Amino acid sequence: MKRRVNSSSFDPPKNRLAAMTSAVSFQKVSRHFGSVRAVDAVDLDIAPGEFFAMLGPSGSGKTTCLRLIAGFEQPTAGSISIFGERAEGVPPYRRNVNTVFQDYALFPHLNVLDNVAYGLMVKGVGKAGRHKAAEEALTLVRLPGYGARRPGQLSGGQRQRVALARALVNQPKVLLLDEPLGALDLKLRENMQEELKSLQKALGITFVFVTHDQGEALSMADRVAVFNDGKIMQIGTPEDIYQRPKTRFVADFVGSSNVLPPDFVQRYSGQHRWGSLRPESIRVGRAASGEGVAARLVSTNYLGATTRLAFDADGLKLHAIVPAGAALPAEGDAVVLTFNRESLHLMDEPA
Repeated sequence: MKRRVNSSSFDPPKNRLAAMTSAVSFQKVSRHFGSVRAVDAVDLDIAPGEFFAMLGPSGSGKTTCLRLIAGFEQPTAGSISIFGERAEGVPPYRRNVNTVFQDYALFPHLNVLDNVAYGLMVKGVGKAGRHKAAEEALTLVRLPGYGARRPGQLSGGQRQRVALARALVNQPKVLLLDEPLGALDLKLRENMQEELKSLQKALGITFVFVTHDQGEALSMADRVAVFNDGKIMQIGTPEDIYQRPKTRFVADFVGSSNVLPPDFVQRYSGQHRWGSLRPESIRVGRAASGEGVAARLVSTNYLGATTRLAFDADGLKLHAIVPAGAALPAEGDAVVLTFNRESLHLMDEPA
């Protein structure tokens, strides 16, 4: 997948992009629909060549931000720049940006080659030139020889690759991906995650990837922005987001961390602040095994490689994740939960 097509017509502008400061920049950008603030005073800078994920639940503002970059929406307030050029009022077809949608948006009456070449045809590229570029793009996404087929003859994963090739053939500076893997089954989705990341590294194009799937964002992105209620809650590397959440929302949404109240945290850290503790950091012992958090096992949830345990600790709900096959207490048993104090993360959110 990392092999590059040897053609000047499909040469990724890696060096040119690296010389710029920001691929995409939001400055106090808002988008209102009546009284609804879909995007609320967002500041954001995405670096050239970065794989950037926008993560959040439905209605959090992530897709609206993507549409603002694409030009499908215009900001109510604030400014957007794409590689240093102001984007407000610039129509989508004049932005060097392309979008890959979850539903693929392929033309069923056109074959694969003409679907991929469609954008070049609109730009006035001759038939021979656009077909050559389309064939190169299909090779890039590992679909050589598929040009004569119709979209209806392809699997979901193949249609997604065609949609990707159609976007890449235009050599955009920024590729926008709007939950592109949501319609695929688990195994195919995992394969496509690996392929997308490999392709992005090979091309050096800025990818902006919208998803509600934490696993997708953490496994592929260089940085992640977590959205909620039209605002960015936190931006950071996947490790930062997972291990060092700044707010209760981020801790709970990304990886379902145990969110710990200030009174509990103060007993272990001496600071009256909200804290988070990852389920995999908790050890489960017998009730008579010594100091720790006294709890009772409420339920178990087998997940294949691991088992997720739910506990009640005097009204505080806690979760632990243990390897599958580990000896487990019975539901209702009293236990003691322990953890290294270094695993307890103190959040910035006020108590």
